[in-house]
Amino acid sequence: MRSHLSVRTCTAGTALVLGAALAVAFPAAAHANTVGVTVKSPGATSGPANPNSEISTHADCSSGLISGGGINQATGTGNGNHVMGTSPSPDGTTEYTGSAGVVGTDVTHWLGIGGSGGQVDNSFSTTPFAVCFTSNLINHTQVVMSKTNAPTTGSTVGLVTATCPANTVLLGGGARATPASVGNFKPIASFPTFNNSAHDYGQKAAADGETNPDSWTAVGWANGTNSTNETYAYAICSGNNINISGVTVKVHYSEASGPTTGSTGQKTTVNCPSGDGKLISGGAAISGGSVTTTDFTAPGSGGDHLNGSFPSDSSGNPVSDGTTTAAYWTAFTHTGGTSSPNTYSDVWALCANDGV
Repeated sequence: MRSHLSVRTCTAGTALVLGAALAVAFPAAAHANTVGVTVKSPGATSGPANPNSEISTHADCSSGLISGGGINQATGTGNGNHVMGTSPSPDGTTEYTGSAGVVGTDVTHWLGIGGSGGQVDNSFSTTPFAVCFTSNLINHTQVVMSKTNAPTTGSTVGLVTATCPANTVLLGGGARATPASVGNFKPIASFPTFNNSAHDYGQKAAADGETNPDSWTAVGWANGTNSTNETYAYAICSGNNINISGVTVKVHYSEASGPTTGSTGQKTTVNCPSGDGKLISGGAAISGGSVTTTDFTAPGSGGDHLNGSFPSDSSGNPVSDGTTTAAYWTAFTHTGGTSSPNTYSDVWALCANDGV
């Protein structure tokens, strides 16, 4: 802030010295809040090679903390490869699947878990992405996990929501489904939301243009019965005791019709406009549509699944390791072996301004 101090009786030299002293006393510009993002990815890991199994791989932040992460899969000519998890990890191997609540702090690892159904292809692979976030305001993070023993019957969804603690801000999130031995079970949605009545406490997703969501929802989907199915939601939140009053995390969202033909995939992309700050995370779903205005509904076929949710370029191609300018997020959705009427693809990008 510039001083309007009057110097009526000072000499010119004295005024210059006083002005220099004031500049030293108020170096506000030197302490402006900044946010930086680097995407890290180790490349693809092959598999699964066997039906009804999974592989796990991880991306790691060499600096910064994860604000979110992603996954992309090669599907070959089959339908069996699908996302089983895109989620935080304390060490790149261990999963947060124990008691619900705050399960980790200052996490720097992201898991990409790929699962197979009843058929496999030697082209199957999974690539994880860690979105590594640096900020001189939000310099600590925490992971909140919530889980549900659902869905346990076919053609129903198991929806669960993790909510950030009060006075923190949501940065991103993830989803996981277990066990992989139930080959038709998988998470089909992972998205930002709000723990309020307008969003039916996480059952309606955050809409385009909404700001500062406080929760993350995951949706499990199966076309068979199994009593041990578990769906997990993860919210990546700012740490406690950080003043977030000036922080704005803005949601951008897009929905597209399809895929509806059996054994086909579709990519849907949304971006962070330059005025809304940096891309810090994103989400994806294959759904029955209108997920921001109605409670989440399932897509048209039990075999529908996700094959990707990742930072990308404007054409939906994954960004490379070390990218610092990612501005788009892409959802990669896929049908099973049968047609899937009234099915939609949904994608979210979370954008943080430089006040973070």
